[in-house]
Amino acid sequence: MIDLAPPPPSLLIDASLFLDFDGTLVEIADTPDAVAVGHGVAPLLERLAAALPGGVAIVSGRPVHEVQALVAPATLPIAGSHGLEIAAADGAIAAPDRPAALDTALAASRVFASRHPGTLVEDKPFGVGLHYRGAPEAGEAVAALAEELAAAHDLHLQHGKMVVELRLAGRDKGAAVEWLMAEPARCRTVPVFVGDDVTDEAGFAAAVAMGGAGVLVGPARATSATYRVNCVADVLAWLDAACREMT
Repeated sequence: MIDLAPPPPSLLIDASLFLDFDGTLVEIADTPDAVAVGHGVAPLLERLAAALPGGVAIVSGRPVHEVQALVAPATLPIAGSHGLEIAAADGAIAAPDRPAALDTALAASRVFASRHPGTLVEDKPFGVGLHYRGAPEAGEAVAALAEELAAAHDLHLQHGKMVVELRLAGRDKGAAVEWLMAEPARCRTVPVFVGDDVTDEAGFAAAVAMGGAGVLVGPARATSATYRVNCVADVLAWLDAACREMT
């Protein structure tokens, strides 16, 4: 496996920037609600949005309303729930109806978590996350339950870092990038997608297919990304350097 070079600051010239959130802009926390957003993140996002021709959008597995609260006072387009809900900068959200199958999967996941201390159920608008960071030994049982529920209720199964998620099928982060790139403000730019998890691979692939680039955050691995940085701090330093170069 050949390691990837770090992205140059010039990569964002004539670009639209798409950023994952957890593990990319902020460190992953033990629980989703324990994440800490650095004081400089929102101002940096606002500077980038003003400097980039295609602006900045957040593309996250979190629900839109959570991301909006975490990046405030910055107001940005946000694709939440792995692209199943998309909010324009004015806050208007386009999203499908929540299927009843998710409520069934949610109930089964809560029963499982009650029997496996350290696991955590996350109820999302269009998904159910079952985290096992607090109980690594439960990983195989978590995966088995998720596979069973996905097959029984026609849900998409998504693996992540110490989490499995059951969600409505039909969208991923790559589809979100394609949808957002069709907007007039971005149609003459190239997409750059930055993310850390396997859930971000669809975003990398979509960006590269449209003539742009993907930036992997974290250790080297097989990926569709074209550049790599080591950690969240490196992401923020690179974005700051790129912003300075464009202003």
